[in-house]
Amino acid sequence: MPGPCGQAPHPPLPTWQHGGVTAATHSSLFPQVPDSADAVLDGLDPEQREVATALHGPVCVLAGAGTGKTRAITHRIAYGVRAGILQPASVLAVTFTNRAAGEMRGRLRQLGAGGVQARTFHSAALRQLQYFWPKAVGGDLPRLVERKIQLVAEAAARCRVRLDRNELRDVTGEIEWAKVTQTVPGDYPAAAAKSGRDAPRDAAEISQIYAMYEQLKRDRAVIDFEDVLLLTVGILQDRHDIADHVRSQYQHFVVDEYQDVSPLQQRLLELWLGDRPNLCVVGDASQTIYSFTGATPDHLLNFRTKHPDATVVKLVRDYRSTPQVVHLANGLLSQARGRAAEHRLELVSQREPGPEPLYTEYTDEPAEAEGTARRIRDLIAAGVPAGEIAVLYRINAQSEVYEQALADAGVPYQLRGAERFFERQEVRKAIAGLRSAARFGDNDPLLDDVVDLPSQTRAVLSVNGWTTQPPAGSGAVRDQWESLAALVRLAEDFAKTRPTATLSDLVAELDERAAAQHAPAVQGVTLASLHSAKGLEWDAVFLVGLTEGMMPITYAKTDEQVEEERRLLYVGVTRARLHLVLSWALSRSPGGRASRRPSRFLNGLRPGSSTPGSRGASALRGGSGAGASTGGPAKRKRRSSALCRVCGKTLTDAGEVKLMRCEDCPSDMDEALYERLRDWRAGQARELGQPAYCVFTDKTLMAIAEAAPGEAGELAVIAGVGARKLERFGADVLALCAGQDLGGADEED
Repeated sequence: MPGPCGQAPHPPLPTWQHGGVTAATHSSLFPQVPDSADAVLDGLDPEQREVATALHGPVCVLAGAGTGKTRAITHRIAYGVRAGILQPASVLAVTFTNRAAGEMRGRLRQLGAGGVQARTFHSAALRQLQYFWPKAVGGDLPRLVERKIQLVAEAAARCRVRLDRNELRDVTGEIEWAKVTQTVPGDYPAAAAKSGRDAPRDAAEISQIYAMYEQLKRDRAVIDFEDVLLLTVGILQDRHDIADHVRSQYQHFVVDEYQDVSPLQQRLLELWLGDRPNLCVVGDASQTIYSFTGATPDHLLNFRTKHPDATVVKLVRDYRSTPQVVHLANGLLSQARGRAAEHRLELVSQREPGPEPLYTEYTDEPAEAEGTARRIRDLIAAGVPAGEIAVLYRINAQSEVYEQALADAGVPYQLRGAERFFERQEVRKAIAGLRSAARFGDNDPLLDDVVDLPSQTRAVLSVNGWTTQPPAGSGAVRDQWESLAALVRLAEDFAKTRPTATLSDLVAELDERAAAQHAPAVQGVTLASLHSAKGLEWDAVFLVGLTEGMMPITYAKTDEQVEEERRLLYVGVTRARLHLVLSWALSRSPGGRASRRPSRFLNGLRPGSSTPGSRGASALRGGSGAGASTGGPAKRKRRSSALCRVCGKTLTDAGEVKLMRCEDCPSDMDEALYERLRDWRAGQARELGQPAYCVFTDKTLMAIAEAAPGEAGELAVIAGVGARKLERFGADVLALCAGQDLGGADEED
């Protein structure tokens, strides 16, 4: 395999990109410190070398996913330092997370450029504020409040506005957005309306709370994180002597992830620079996914207009992903619209070919989770480390079904960017309410008019914020509702399995699930939202739940909001190095109406779909085939929708999908086998103390009797069987299909 830059003469280098490690944790995987400035440039591809040697004037690096942007900019700084062109203390490299800043510092040390400051915007501004405050204002810097939510709660109370916990978090987010966009309290309603904000409360109320919050901070002489930037900007604007001092210290600036800067951060950067041109920015407009926090790609897209003499370098050689993954990523963006789409980068994979992306359509969400867990278990058995596998979804509430499926499959996992489902505060509170209702339900008026378990559960959870319809918009309220809705669905499914179950039985089931889903303290499969996956990569990525309403999310109404959802999916695709699986479910629960549609973003890419001018992807329905190929003759398209095997009509009903034929089409079912299966099922159900359909539904038994599978693989592909049922009942079913007498089957249902 070629080296990370497509240049074979440098054998020590292949670990830099594909290892997915940082100098801070695995420095031994990095090459030894180069012995000269020229040696710093060794192993860079032509475009990376151009970045590294462009040390003067404004520089704009448009870097696609997986193209080695961090490598390019750290080698740029190191080359300048080692060549004596840049003084380490005169360089300030700015990024957005402490993790990224730490990685950058580690790489710079490995390249012999220690002493360079690599910090987040907030960290750099705080150091300057602490140093200059006594001179600019006098006295000590006000105390920094790390969590502003308590002050916001007090401000709301003083304004006589009652907020629940989730509204409080969302209002706090609105205040943060207002501050980073430099919007004062009085201007918030107009600014929110202009920006299309989906405010959690009336804009006038938020404006009032915002104003009171600022007053409370002044009264108590405290500041928040946004104030750190605002106060630094204020001092640099008002005190030219201090601005000159800062500019004499820092001569050269590098800004990573430039598409994510807010207006306030951009203003601070301009004050640091003054009228000097020594700025290098790095970004990719196609990875702008944080606009709800105030981030905007406009500064990146306008850079060449603002700096007509800028050196512009495009990094498009993708060292992370295979040609198959890159082809899908490019195809996804080829359908994008809007200004960011006009500046998209066409990636070119530098890796050897790998497996085609797989597209899988499932009948329902549990089947999707179970199928995903089964594939993950197969990958691990084939040698892919669990820590190199990720399941990515749109919202955190989707995690529970995958936690359960992986736990059932014996696969360790870890959650990133969210609490475990049963550790979320709203879930703990809801279970506590269910437990209380189970103990004292006779005295609970909520339960007076409800008798069945699902209705009792809905009644109890309504106190915690569950409603029959989801709340509008995104944010904490929606996340809370999704968590409670997952509990409601769990209660509904539990009641179907055990019709006589009580609230006490449900609470016991929840307790058992919570205990079983605490993964061992070992590295496991990563479960993460697409937002929290930014900046990470894995050998294998499963993108799940790709249906309309989830991707794009329901509350993405405007064209720009929809395009940001497309970019979010693009980020998910480009996290995969080798294996990529995209899946969706036609219904929420088993036997439900198959009313869902695959995400519009996959049109022209997934099998059986097309868009004008697009090249279709080739794949077998059920995920056993390939995605779009790269190069060579176009592969034959195959339908992904279920077709009747008798008349060829497209099937949408879940029961018909199981049978792979229309209800009215003639059946070639083995009637005797069907009756043997029914008798066997009745005995199993009695033994388990469950309804017969919990073993297999009638439709599944009919499908088995029609297919008469002779081996496990043929049985496994029948809808409604699944890994757990195959393991539990497969031997019996195959024996019956082979005409064997199990000896214990009952004579009647």
